Amino acid sequence: MSKIYDVLIVGSGPAGYTAAIYTARADLKTAIIAGHESGGQLMLTSEVENFPGFSEGIMGPDLMSEMKKQALRFGTEFIHDQIEHVDLKGKVKQLKSAKHNYEAKTVIIATGSQAQWLNLPSEQRLMGRGISACATCDGYFFKDKEIVVVGGGDSAMEEALTLTKFGSHVTIVHRRDAFRASKIMQKRVLEHDKISVIWNAVVDEVLGESFVEGVKIRDVESDKTSEVPCQGLFIAIGHKPSTSFLGGQLELDDKAYVKAKDQVKTNLDGVFVAGDVADPHYRQAITAAGDGCRAALEAERYLIRLGE
Repeated sequence: MSKIYDVLIVGSGPAGYTAAIYTARADLKTAIIAGHESGGQLMLTSEVENFPGFSEGIMGPDLMSEMKKQALRFGTEFIHDQIEHVDLKGKVKQLKSAKHNYEAKTVIIATGSQAQWLNLPSEQRLMGRGISACATCDGYFFKDKEIVVVGGGDSAMEEALTLTKFGSHVTIVHRRDAFRASKIMQKRVLEHDKISVIWNAVVDEVLGESFVEGVKIRDVESDKTSEVPCQGLFIAIGHKPSTSFLGGQLELDDKAYVKAKDQVKTNLDGVFVAGDVADPHYRQAITAAGDGCRAALEAERYLIRLGE
């Protein structure tokens, strides 16, 4: 007879760990299904200076390690497995990996979203060493630096405008001859005296040994290459929420983010959502942690109503 958890949390970033801290501390039988790589996007982040409680900052992986220890302290079971299929409609929820079946009375989806990268070997090598996908998170580290932003949508415009508060100059590299962003965002960018644009170009290589020193770009029309010096590279070509395994059981928006009502509730009873998997706007560790708290409290209240 399989074990039935009170709460199964899918995902092990700030949202998942915070949810586990709350539910396990409430004496609910809790497990985190962490996937093959635990810790979420903060495992790719160097120093985190804007998470409350760490006046001197903390490395992203260290913050995730501390959260995991806190969840384990209260009895959270930690499972390295990858959920591939779910049946969330019944009173007992079913979550299946390639080899195992897990059952729970409530489920919290906290699988996050992944920044889409350029998939260059040099990009992967310098990740966290001048390369980022979050100006709000990392812009502070690029004071008086030259920065390149890749992208042409609203997110790229927002990143560029945010980075003008820190960098000496921001260059946007866009593969087309016009932005996809809204007209108001385009206007703000194109009229900003600290922003320039290189049209019809793509980044072919990130330059630098230990830290970003520039990018090699290629004109998509002439195929000519050139180098742009910079000390920061921000990739803003979109995020992809991790929702494909849900099989259409939860309502998603047009970009595949889970639709949340009352902040963390989904369209199915006993199924809650927390963090970036339902948040295309903020994508911050602290907002994800707040969602994890809310989802945990709602799961606890749901179980109380069931008389569990």
